[in-house]
Amino acid sequence: MKKFNFRKVLDGLTASSPGSGSSSSSNSGGVGSGSLHPGGTAGALREEIQESLTSDYFQICKTVRHGFPYQPTALAFDPVQKILAIGTRTGAIRILGRPGVDCHCQHESGAAVLQLQFLINEGALVSASSDDTLHLWNLRQKRPAILHSLKFNRERITYCHLPFQSKWLYVGTERGNTHIVNIESFILSGYVIMWNKAIELSTKTHPGPVVHLSDSPRDEGKLLIGYENGTVVFWDLKSKRAELRVYYDEAIHSIDWHHEGKQFMCSHSDGSLTLWNLKSPSRPFQTTVPHGKSQREGRKSEPCKPILKVEYKTCRNSEPFIIFSGGLSYDKACRRPSLTIMHGKAITVLEMDHPIVEFLTLCDTPYPNEFQEPYAVAVLLEKDLILVDLTQTNFPIFENPYPMDIHESPVTCTAYFADCPPDLILVLYSIGVKHKKQGYSNKEWPVNGGAWNLGAQTYPEIIITGHADGSIKFWDASAMTLQMLYKLKTSKVFEKQKVGDGKQTCEIVEEDPFAVQMIYWCPESRIFCVSGVSAYVIIYKFSRHEITTEIVSLEVRLQCDVEDIITPEPETSPPFPDLSSQLPSSRSLSGSTNTVSSEGVMKDSIPCLSVKARPVRMPPGYQADLVIQLVWVDGEPPQQITSLAISSAYGIVAFGNCTGLVVVDFIQKTVLLSMGTIDLYRSSDLYQRQPRSPRKNKQFIAGLTELNDSPVPLELERCKSPTSEARENSYNRSRSSSISSIDKDSKEAVTALYFMESFARKNDSTVSPCLFVGTSLGMVLLISLNLPPSDEQRFTEPVMVLPSGAFLSLKGAVLTFSCMDRTGSLMQPPYEVWRDPNYTDENEKTWKRKLVMNYSTSSQETGDHQYTIICSEKQAKVFSLPSQTCLYVHNITETSFILQAEVVVMCSSACLACFCANGHIMIMSLPSLRPMLDVNYLPLTDMRIARTFCFTNEGQALYLVSPTEIQRLTYSQEMCDNIQDMLGDLFTPIETPEAQNRGFLKGLFGGSGQTFDREELFGEATAGKASRSLAQHIPGPGSIEGMKGAAGGVMGELTRARIALDERGQRLGELEEKTAGMMTSAEAFSKHAHELMLKYKDKKWYQF
Repeated sequence: MKKFNFRKVLDGLTASSPGSGSSSSSNSGGVGSGSLHPGGTAGALREEIQESLTSDYFQICKTVRHGFPYQPTALAFDPVQKILAIGTRTGAIRILGRPGVDCHCQHESGAAVLQLQFLINEGALVSASSDDTLHLWNLRQKRPAILHSLKFNRERITYCHLPFQSKWLYVGTERGNTHIVNIESFILSGYVIMWNKAIELSTKTHPGPVVHLSDSPRDEGKLLIGYENGTVVFWDLKSKRAELRVYYDEAIHSIDWHHEGKQFMCSHSDGSLTLWNLKSPSRPFQTTVPHGKSQREGRKSEPCKPILKVEYKTCRNSEPFIIFSGGLSYDKACRRPSLTIMHGKAITVLEMDHPIVEFLTLCDTPYPNEFQEPYAVAVLLEKDLILVDLTQTNFPIFENPYPMDIHESPVTCTAYFADCPPDLILVLYSIGVKHKKQGYSNKEWPVNGGAWNLGAQTYPEIIITGHADGSIKFWDASAMTLQMLYKLKTSKVFEKQKVGDGKQTCEIVEEDPFAVQMIYWCPESRIFCVSGVSAYVIIYKFSRHEITTEIVSLEVRLQCDVEDIITPEPETSPPFPDLSSQLPSSRSLSGSTNTVSSEGVMKDSIPCLSVKARPVRMPPGYQADLVIQLVWVDGEPPQQITSLAISSAYGIVAFGNCTGLVVVDFIQKTVLLSMGTIDLYRSSDLYQRQPRSPRKNKQFIAGLTELNDSPVPLELERCKSPTSEARENSYNRSRSSSISSIDKDSKEAVTALYFMESFARKNDSTVSPCLFVGTSLGMVLLISLNLPPSDEQRFTEPVMVLPSGAFLSLKGAVLTFSCMDRTGSLMQPPYEVWRDPNYTDENEKTWKRKLVMNYSTSSQETGDHQYTIICSEKQAKVFSLPSQTCLYVHNITETSFILQAEVVVMCSSACLACFCANGHIMIMSLPSLRPMLDVNYLPLTDMRIARTFCFTNEGQALYLVSPTEIQRLTYSQEMCDNIQDMLGDLFTPIETPEAQNRGFLKGLFGGSGQTFDREELFGEATAGKASRSLAQHIPGPGSIEGMKGAAGGVMGELTRARIALDERGQRLGELEEKTAGMMTSAEAFSKHAHELMLKYKDKKWYQF
C-alpha cells in the first residue's frame, strides 16, 4: 500500500478543528517560517502536485513610469533628435520621444533639477541640480547613466549655456562669476570671468547672480552675460575684457538674441520688454509693456507682473514671434497664468489651467545665426505639458500622445489586469473615442524622436484607475505603453450636491463625496462594480446601445449594536431582516421623510447621496444597472465599505464594512442578507464580545485625494485609509501576545470576499456556490448560496443565503482568497458570458444565460477535494476542502503586516505575491508556500502606495509612485532579461543639418571673419588649471556599466583584463609619443650644435 494513500485515508479521521490548526501553526517559528499541519495530507499533496516554479523564475526590476512628472522644474529640447527632457524637484528626469519612447532616470542625491541642456544630436544631456552639481548623462543606451559629475564647492550654480557644436559649457554662479567646463573630460577650465572684471570699476554694488549666458550669433568669441540687477555685459573672450555694458533700472529675468546678432531683447520684473542695439547701448532701442495700460503725455506705463521669460524668434517670410510668460497687469488678480504670443501687431494671450514652470520655442534649425522659423511652443505647467501650434493663426494645441492626465482628478484606487480578453481593448477604445475632445491641431505631435518596436510580450493589459471626482479611467497598458481607452463618470447617477445641503446629507467625508474607493471588474462578463466613499455600490453592465431609463436603487440598513446582545436572545437580533422594507426603489431619496431639516433632529434611514429619480440617458459603454446605498442608523453615518465582490454567474454582489455584510441579488434587485458580523457566526463565535458604550464621534475620513507628497507617520496616515478602523484594530490585535487580550472595542470588519464553487460544509461530497467571508480578526466564514436550478426560475425564484457554520482562522485581517483543484491548477470563479443587455432581436425569447463554471465534471465526484489559499496580514495558509484540514502555514511577518496580497499566474503556474508594509515584496509557491523571492523593494512612506499597489498575472505589478505618476514593475526573471528589447531607443543616428550659405557679402561684412578656437583659449595650455577647491570631479557609474553587468564571472574578468590592456596600451602609446618627441628634440639639438661647431671651428680666441 502506498504511503500517500494511507495518509489520504487518515485525512477525514485526523482532521483537527480550525482552532487547533491555528494554535499548532503559531508554534512554527519566527518571521517567514513555515510548517505543516500535523493532521494534513502533505505527503499525498506533494506526490499529486509537481510545482514547476523555482526561485530562478523571479527577479524584481522597474519597467516603465507613466504619467506627468511630479513637481517639474526644468525643460529642454533637442531640435535634431526631437526629444524632450523634463526635470523635477525630486531629482528625476523624464525623456520623451515618439509614443513608446519614454524614459525615467533619477539623480541619486534627490536634489532638484535646476536646468537641463542637450548636447544637440550627440546623445548626451547635462543636468544642473540644486546641490550645485553638474551631471553628464549618456543617452545612447536605453537606460541613461551618468558619465561624469562635477561638484561646485564654493559657489552656487544659477545658469548654464552650451553653444551648439561646442564642448565648452558656460556656468554662471550666484556670486556673479562665470566658469567654463570641458564637457568631454568634465574638468573646470582655468578661464574665469570674475564679476568685478565684467562690470565697471566705478560701480559700487554687486550686480547679483548670473541669470543669462549666451554667445553672440555673429561672433562665437563674444559672450553675453546678464546679471540680476539689470546689468548686461558683452564680453570679449579673446581680449578678456568687456566690449560694452548695458544698464537698466529693473531686474532682468531673461534675454534672447535676434538671429543676426545685432539686437537682443530683455524681460524685466516690471512687466516690460526692452530691445537693445549693440551700436547704441546707452539706452534701449525700444521699450514696451505689452499688458500695461497706456498713459497720457508720454508717461511711463503702469507696471505689471514680471515677465519671467521671453523668446525672440525670427521668420523668413513673416514678422518675428515674441513669446513670453507672465507680464499681466496687477489689477487682474483673478486672471489665470498666461502665455502671450506677439506676432506682428497681433497679440494672443493663452490662458493656462496651471502655473507655467518653463516654456521653449521649437524651431527648425539648431543654428542660432539663421532664421529660426518657429513651429511650436512647448509649455511645461505645474501639472500638465502642452504644445502650441504656431503655424496656424488660432494657435491650437497638439493632441498629447502621453498619458499626462492620470491626475486630472487625484487617483484613489487602481486595478491591473494582464492577459485579459483581447477584444476588450478594441471595444473600450471604440466607445471612448467618441467622447474625445475636439479642436486639436491637425498636425502630428512634433516630439517624435527615438525609436520603439513592439517587444516579444504583447499580451493585452488593462489598468483601471478610480478618482476623487467619481470618474473611472480604463487604460491600454499593453507593450509598456499607456493609452486612454474609456472614461466612466459614476457621479452621473446621483443628484448634484447643492451648496446648502452638503453638510446635511453627506457627512462621511468633508469633501469629494463621489470618491471611488474600491473597484471590481470581471473582464469576461464585462460586469463592473464600484464602491464609493459615501457608502454606496454601483453595478454597471456594458452595452453598445444607448438607452434612457430610470436608475434602480436599494437602501440597506446595516446595523450591529454590540451592547444590545449581552443575552443571546434570538428575537433581539434576527439574522435575516425583513426584506419588505428593502424593495427596489427608483424614487428621489432627497424627499425622504427622515431628511434632516433643522438641527437637533436625529438622522435615520437616509442615504448619504440622492440617486436621480428621473429617466437618465445612458450613452454606449458602461450603464448603471443598480445602486445600493447604506443609510444612516440612529444618527450615525454608515461606515465606509471595506470589501467588495461580485459574481456574474450567480447574479449576486456582496460587500461589507466594519458593521457587517450585505448580499444583494442584482438580477431580481433584492437584498438577500443584511447582517452584522457577529450574527454570521451564529452559535460558533470564538471570541467573547463584551458590551461597549455607543460611539458618539462622527467619522470624518479624508486623505484619499491629497496631492501632498510629504511623508506622514504610518500610524497617523492609517487613520485616513478607507479601511482604517478595521486595519488599525487588526494591527493592534496582531501585536498582542494572546487573542484573549482583545480590547473592548471588538468591531469586526469584513475585509475580504470571494465567490467560488466549493465545499460549503465539512465533508460535503459535491461543490456548490459559496461565498468566502474574511474578517479583520482573521476569521473565514463560508456562506452557502442556494440558487434556483433552472435559468427561467433564476429570474423569479428567491435565492437562499445561509451561513454554513464552517469557519477557518488566521492571524491578522484576511486579505485574499483563491482555490486550486486537485491537480494544482488555479481555479477561476464562474462567470456569465457577456451579452449586450440592450440588444433585441426575434430570437430573444429563446436566449438563455451562458455560464462558464471553470471546473471539470470529475471535480464533483465523491471524495474529491480542492485546496483553498487564504492570506492575511500576518500569514498564509492552505486548507484542504471539504475536510477543512490545514496543509501548509507560512508566517510571513511578525514585526510588520501585509498590505496587498494576490494569487497570480506566472508561466502557467500559480504563486502568492505579497507586498509588506516594511517594503518587502515576497513571492511564495503554491500550494507548498515555499518562499521564492524576498526583496526589500520599497519602504512604505505614505498610504498612497498601500492604497494603489496591486499585483497581476505574468509577473506584473504597479503602484502610484507620486500623486501624478504610475510606476510599473515586474517580478519575472524572463521579463527582466528582455526589458532592454521592450524599451525605446532615445538616440537614433541623424545627420546634423547643414548651415545655410550666408553669401559672400554677408560673410564679409556681417560678422567677425576670424575663426574662434575655444580649445586654444580655454585649454590648460593657455588658461591653466582651475583651483582644485573650487570644484570636484566625480566619475559616474555609466562609464563602467558594461563591466558591472559582467562582474562576478569569467566575462567580468575578461572585461576587466581588456580594459586594463587598453589602459596599458594607451599609456604605452603616450610613452612612445613622448620618446619620439625627445628623440626629435635630441636630433635638433645635435644638428644645431654641429652647425655651431662648424661656424666657430677655424676662429681664434680673440675673434669671439
